Amino acid sequence: MSAQKPASWAYSEEFVPETEVIESARLRGEELGCTPVMPGAGAALRLLAAAANAKAVVEVGTGAGVSGLWLLSGMPPDGILTTIDVEAEHQRAAKQAYAAAGVPPQRTRVITGRALDVLPRLTDGAYDMVVIDGDKTEYPQYVEQALRLLRPGGVLALDNMLWHDSVADPATRDETTTILRDLGKALRDDESLLSALLPVGDGLLAVVKR
Repeated sequence: MSAQKPASWAYSEEFVPETEVIESARLRGEELGCTPVMPGAGAALRLLAAAANAKAVVEVGTGAGVSGLWLLSGMPPDGILTTIDVEAEHQRAAKQAYAAAGVPPQRTRVITGRALDVLPRLTDGAYDMVVIDGDKTEYPQYVEQALRLLRPGGVLALDNMLWHDSVADPATRDETTTILRDLGKALRDDESLLSALLPVGDGLLAVVKR
């Protein structure tokens, strides 16, 4: 088994560069204290959205709009992104980023609130893609809702599924690491799903609902 060298990882992360608008949104997000997806993960999200021809996408964790910009650039021109975040200040920054990128206002539905309060109100089987990047300890509950929301053939993407290299270390057993590790294995072993753990960013788990 060949180990990925740091230079190769860095090269792949920067292979698809961020636009100026995304870079600005990243800097704003860091100022606000939210951690945006890394470029490699963003490019993968854009690819997944395009491959699924995702016209209806739900995102848990708006942040400053970095992941949303990647998703919108992969979605068809009439696609609508529904994005949920508990922090209104983050969402204001995201709206500014969407506007700076020339995204028409009708293409985004920005909902302020707890994802576990909002997701149950969304329609079963009505979404092509769900992206999860919220409270890590609530990931299992997000996934339960996401699988209900997705149509057959829909894509689920979870960020931070390597969690700063701790998931791969069996000796690391803190609560967050254990939750993410167990969730990844459960999704992998579910015969109604097809999964791949992509070593981009902090680990992006991509799942297709059969």
